Amino acid sequence: LGGWSRMVHFKSVVRVALLAVGSLSAVSGFLTPSPLGVRLQSSSSRAHARSSVSSLSMKVFDWKKRAALAADPSLADFKVGEENILGKLAPAPGSRRPKTRKGRGIAAGQGATCGFGMRGQKSRAGRPTRPGFEGGQMPLYRRLPKLVGKGIGRDGHQKQNYGLLKISVLNKCEPNSEVSYETCLEKGLMTKLRIKKGTSFIRGKQLVKVIGSDKPAGEGPDQLAVNGLTVKAHAFTASAVRQIEEKGGKCILLNPVTNEEIKM
Repeated sequence: LGGWSRMVHFKSVVRVALLAVGSLSAVSGFLTPSPLGVRLQSSSSRAHARSSVSSLSMKVFDWKKRAALAADPSLADFKVGEENILGKLAPAPGSRRPKTRKGRGIAAGQGATCGFGMRGQKSRAGRPTRPGFEGGQMPLYRRLPKLVGKGIGRDGHQKQNYGLLKISVLNKCEPNSEVSYETCLEKGLMTKLRIKKGTSFIRGKQLVKVIGSDKPAGEGPDQLAVNGLTVKAHAFTASAVRQIEEKGGKCILLNPVTNEEIKM
């Protein structure tokens, strides 16, 4: 016990001596500045000046200087030794958030299981299912129909169902006359066309196609017998064009949208 007390007393004496030496060196450094003291003082002054300058020159956000940049585009030019708008750009406050750290303890918010839970297929390592898997039910990429070629729309497939104007109707017209779907209706040569499916009307106009016959030339309702007809329609079959032109007639193609004549 006596040896332990002497050791404690010795440590206390050494501690007091060291404190005294430190205080004397501090006083001497204050009275007679040494090179080390000058160096420490200068570095501390520079740090203080740098902190004061950085506190004064804050980051300038882009949205705060848009008006000035629009008025004077030269502000965006880089200049040597000067800071301009582009040199002070920084993200807007609150626009960027730090990435969530997962698996770094429960205090981080996403520790331990990292938000995947403790049980189940989706909590296992690796990707548990393939992309597009919906648990066994019919996936979306198999439920939707598969379209081949162009899509449906303005630049894709546009199915048009034409009303048919037959050669038998043209045989009822007068020679050297102008024939169209509207004129045939006015004269009562045919009834109104009725189409249930598809595009048949564009801007209130009925799409009409003149059809002929590939049967050999001869007499019959499928052969054109009237000469010099000028037929106007939105489409013609090759046999109809051949029969009309053989009789000295003319085929005029109409625009399906504007219903105007198309110059061939």
